[in-house]
Amino acid sequence: MSSPWPDGARGAISISFDNLGEAAELELGLRAADTPLGGHYSVTTALPIVLTLLADAGLRATFFIEGINAEVYPDALRTVRDAGHELAYHAWRHEDWSTLSAAAEVANLDRGLAALRAIGVEIRGLRPPGGRLNPGTHDLLASRGLNYCSPAGSAAGIDRIAVLPFAWPAVDVFHVLPAFAALRAHLSASTEPGGLDAIRAALLASINAALADGTHTTLVLHTWMIEAEGEVVADVLDYLRRGVERGELWVAPCCEVASWMLERAPSFQGPPVLDRTSWTTPV
Repeated sequence: MSSPWPDGARGAISISFDNLGEAAELELGLRAADTPLGGHYSVTTALPIVLTLLADAGLRATFFIEGINAEVYPDALRTVRDAGHELAYHAWRHEDWSTLSAAAEVANLDRGLAALRAIGVEIRGLRPPGGRLNPGTHDLLASRGLNYCSPAGSAAGIDRIAVLPFAWPAVDVFHVLPAFAALRAHLSASTEPGGLDAIRAALLASINAALADGTHTTLVLHTWMIEAEGEVVADVLDYLRRGVERGELWVAPCCEVASWMLERAPSFQGPPVLDRTSWTTPV
């Protein structure tokens, strides 16, 4: 069977980075609401490292950022955009998307889109913090001109919009944060964190699975983790770069994969497979 991906690539990969600034800390109660915002290390220190690693590998990524960053770090967001990367939405302040009422979901999305457009950034997709969507999310995104979402799941597909799921083992923090202990036990029969070695192994395994199955895989990294996992990320990016050079991999931001799928819908028959569990996570 012929490849569904550009130039006959055997598999497709999207590199993504979640979170920026103080948003998640505020939402998770790790930072006082009245603390001044700005100067967060994920922006001042980590983001330049990430952008350098991507530039060195010649690869582009999707940055799922919270809308509040449009007000706090507009210049940093423009820098990411101007480097050729995609900016996508990760709620206003990292709210657990699946807990929002229909009205709150609309208000959250509209607030974020307006703030980002005000600084010249257009958004094409959403990754819901917590990994789960609401029944009306696809229709809402489509009504606002977005063409994809990236929830937790195991198989990409089209359901009014393109759906580009991520699998929990392909998330870097899954292998290190205590908050994922129960989910690790559910998926791997162990609550123990695997650390950097487990991150490297899981990301490479996800890439190889996409090559073997001819599918799309989303890798989920976190900007604030880069000082600890920089060597791992560099190794994975180099692996991807070599796959691109061999013509085996198509590595593209989520928005480009979504557009490719939607333009060739008959090649992507079958509904997306999403994670319907009730796990509460900080992602």
